[in-house]
Amino acid sequence: MKAYVFPGQGAQFVGMGKDLYESSPLAKELFEKANQILGFRITDLMFAGSDEDLKQTKVTQPAIFLHSVILSRVLGESFKPEMVAGHSLGEFSALVAAGALSFEDGLRLVSARAMAMQKACEMQPSTMAAVLGLDDAKVEEICASIDEIVVPANYNCPGQLVISGSIKGIEVACQKLTEAGAKRAIKLAVSGAFHSPLMEPARLELEAAINATPFSQPICPIYQNVNAKPTTNPEEIKRNLIAQLTAPVHWTQTVQNMISDGATEFVELGPGNVLQGLIKKVDRNLAAESKQNL
Repeated sequence: MKAYVFPGQGAQFVGMGKDLYESSPLAKELFEKANQILGFRITDLMFAGSDEDLKQTKVTQPAIFLHSVILSRVLGESFKPEMVAGHSLGEFSALVAAGALSFEDGLRLVSARAMAMQKACEMQPSTMAAVLGLDDAKVEEICASIDEIVVPANYNCPGQLVISGSIKGIEVACQKLTEAGAKRAIKLAVSGAFHSPLMEPARLELEAAINATPFSQPICPIYQNVNAKPTTNPEEIKRNLIAQLTAPVHWTQTVQNMISDGATEFVELGPGNVLQGLIKKVDRNLAAESKQNL
């Protein structure tokens, strides 16, 4: 079975999507429609902006979404997923690619999500850190022992877990995790504590936008971040999508469940190849490829 997966924040690069725009009339049409919906020429920033431009959350999230979704559209008949999943932001790309959301509604929600997250970050300075080479249960135990907000945020693959929380909490956690035997505990260059309770203001804002948006049944099951389980139920999809902002991304478990349910081939659609690498770390024998262009 063929599974398509969609990357999240951090996969962006200057020049992303430019080949699609120049080689496909459909891609050009969709990119121009996105410029109109967003009210600024995101294509200029994607194709020829600076790294700093692309790092702005309000640009990063729609840019990655557009690259992924437009590529799935341009593939046309050859895009036949039997299951889909997306990492954090990538879940929105997966939902549009699988027909649960329209292109326009998906882009509006991603833009609203990015703005809400940016606001939440500005309200309370916070950060994230990647923890390498320590058992998940040990990381969870240490996070729970700290008298600050520090929680597991991204279960990326065995031996790699990203934590999220207050600046002080992350500093204390990194020290304790290193003492407990982590190979590395590295603070990430992010603007806030994504997938933590500190994103509650953004969750409330996004909840209203999601509830006001029509969702359809997708053409195949989507494995969602909050529980790593497959669903095609629009109401369940909406509930999980709302919960996602303050809950951890269970990526390791998602890949394991997709494999258990018959996935033999994974294709990552969009910028970068982060997910391909993580999938290989879950099971190095899997067929996994990343696709950025036609």
